[in-house]
Amino acid sequence: MIGRREFITLIGSAAAAWPLAARAQQQQSGGKSHRVSFLALVPGEDATLMKALLKRLHELGYREGTNLIFEYRSAEGHPERLAPLAMELIQAKPDVLVAGFGTLTANAAKAATTTIPVVFTTVGDPLGAGIIASLGRPGGNVTGLTDQARDVQGKRLQLLLELIPAKKDIAVLLNPDTPFSQLALEEAKTAAEHGHIRLHVFEARTADQIMDRIMEATKESAAGLLILEDPLIYSIRGKIADLAMRSRLPTMGVYRDSVEAGGLMSYGPDRRQIYRQAAEYVDKILKGAKPADLPVEHQPNSS
Repeated sequence: MIGRREFITLIGSAAAAWPLAARAQQQQSGGKSHRVSFLALVPGEDATLMKALLKRLHELGYREGTNLIFEYRSAEGHPERLAPLAMELIQAKPDVLVAGFGTLTANAAKAATTTIPVVFTTVGDPLGAGIIASLGRPGGNVTGLTDQARDVQGKRLQLLLELIPAKKDIAVLLNPDTPFSQLALEEAKTAAEHGHIRLHVFEARTADQIMDRIMEATKESAAGLLILEDPLIYSIRGKIADLAMRSRLPTMGVYRDSVEAGGLMSYGPDRRQIYRQAAEYVDKILKGAKPADLPVEHQPNSS
């Protein structure tokens, strides 16, 4: 049986050990708690691609509640909400602000701060969009990853036509408000001219318009559908796949996620790997690297 004096001694020893253990844990984690914020446009990005980023951060030694404070805000598919949400995140003075899927998200993050480092995840043409000064030397406080290349639309058309070799009418679905979509469309048109393919362009700015345009493409006897994905189109990829399947319209998407949602084919980068790579950018910045000195990387495509 432990006496009163011995009990008090044990309690005092344990209390003294607690701050020592906390200090040891803090030293092991780098000596401070880092704040990382994430700005999203796509609904539910925290339940999908953001998980890949967090998992990689964990692998790199960051733990929420220990040496990492992680904040998430989503515009839930409404671009007009991005700017105020970005300012809300900036007010908490994060060490790094991560911009989720899309050029609009990256633009909102960049507009919110000129000092806090920003890492964008998926911007088709960051140079053309004015987000960075150059791919090799981004300049300023922004860097990240580009998920598309201007030379892949011909490959997507080629793969789609392998399923329908005797037909030459292809529908193209895009959101005209997405900056990279217009560049991708011009490349698709060039590839189509070389292959004597007729493209029928269908523009949509809302989810309802997307579904209507797919039905119109079916009525015009399009043999296949080339999808130029952006946050809007990506957010309803399951509905698009279902309607296209019921309409017997073969689809070619950009991301594997669209195939997993029921689409026929995709040719583009691995989105999960992109977000893992974004976590490595965050890690480098937290360890002292400057965004201006971190080249923007392009992720390779895969079918």
